[in-house]
Amino acid sequence: MKPPAQNSPPDSWVARYSGLLPPGGTVLDLACGGGRHTRYLLALGHRVVAVDADLAGVADLRGQPRLQLSRHDLETGRWPFAAGTFTGIVVCNYLHRPLFPSLADALAPGGVLIYTTFMQGQQHYGRPRNPEFLLRSGELRATCGALLQELAFAEGYAETPRPVQRQSAVFRKRSEPLG
Repeated sequence: MKPPAQNSPPDSWVARYSGLLPPGGTVLDLACGGGRHTRYLLALGHRVVAVDADLAGVADLRGQPRLQLSRHDLETGRWPFAAGTFTGIVVCNYLHRPLFPSLADALAPGGVLIYTTFMQGQQHYGRPRNPEFLLRSGELRATCGALLQELAFAEGYAETPRPVQRQSAVFRKRSEPLG
C-alpha cells in the first residue's frame, strides 16, 4: 500500500511549470501514486483525473469535488482516455515508453505535458536501476518533441531532495497542425 502524500510537496519541476497548465480544463495525474500532485493540482483549482494501478495512496480523497479516480494498469491494459481529453498531463517518476504517443493524443490543443523522471546514471544513486525505467540522454526531447512543442527541458544530476539523475520537460500541444 502506498502511503498518503498529504504533506508531501510537489516535485519542484511540476511546481515550477504548473502555472502553464490552462485553467478550466482537466489535468491527468498519470501514475499518481500517493497523490502529491493530485493534491497540489486540486489546491490550484484544477479538475483532476488521478490514475494508477493501485489507488490506495489517494483513497482518502474519494468523494472530493473536481476529482475522478481511475484504477488502471497502464502497462498491461488499453489506454483508457480519448483524444483531446486533457488540458494538462503531469507525469513524475514513471516511465512506460509505449505511452508517449497516447499522452500527446490525449492532450487538447494548447494542452501542456509536464514530465519528469529518472534517466541513465540514476543506477549510481539508487532506484530505479533497470535501464527500461531510465530515459536515455535527450530521450524526452526527441520523442515528445516530435509530437509536441517543447517549452522547457533539463537533464542531469540534481542534489535535492536527494541525489538523482533526472530528465524533465514541458511540452504544449500545438493549437494548429504543422504544415
